[in-house]
Amino acid sequence: MAGPENRIFDTVTFLANAGLGRRIVQLEPRQNFYSQGDAADSVFYLQKGRAKITVVSIIGKEATITLLSEGDFVGEGALAAVPGQRLSTATAITDCTALKIERDEMARVMHDEHSFSDLFLKFLLERSMRIQADLVDQLFNSSEKRLARILLLMAEFGKSSETETLLPRISQETLAEMIGTTRSRVSFFMNRFCQHGFIEYKDRIRVHRSLLNVVLLDRLPDENAQKPPVLSLLKERP
Repeated sequence: MAGPENRIFDTVTFLANAGLGRRIVQLEPRQNFYSQGDAADSVFYLQKGRAKITVVSIIGKEATITLLSEGDFVGEGALAAVPGQRLSTATAITDCTALKIERDEMARVMHDEHSFSDLFLKFLLERSMRIQADLVDQLFNSSEKRLARILLLMAEFGKSSETETLLPRISQETLAEMIGTTRSRVSFFMNRFCQHGFIEYKDRIRVHRSLLNVVLLDRLPDENAQKPPVLSLLKERP
């Protein structure tokens, strides 16, 4: 009989099932995984559903900083060397199923199981690259192009062979928070995307692959959506 040191750790099984220091939780839309200011005592692995991360300033203004989907970790900041408080709020957008892993168990498995730590490191690197891309997007792109990028990210283009994707229900207010503009501007851009066949927008949003033209080819619907002058100057350089 093989001893404990010879066992094979299965990362997929670990993240799919409850066990010592971890349990399955079910969340309904608008239900929080945790709230800003809560004790950072666990990490969640999102098995199914969509969620968002928001922060609230000291004057009460709320901003949505990122969206999460199946396969993402939620609340990884709990692994900081010194336990502290949550710096943000994680909220379910759709029905969600997640594995809640206690902080100590998460730290143990990362230390003992290389396959798991490799997976988690890959996630952290991808999250870091996404944050950098979001920052560049905010600094250099027009609000219309930022909206197009957010819709494509929500539709998970590149992860699926689907030519068009139906998004979970999300308000224009949330989209406005994510791209740093007003709800009225989001409504204006969404109507233009519909007119040009980039999306269908009724009860829910259906994104067509043609929306990629806005982000990749700079084919904005008209001249009212211009890039910041700095980009034009860069293109003019020899």
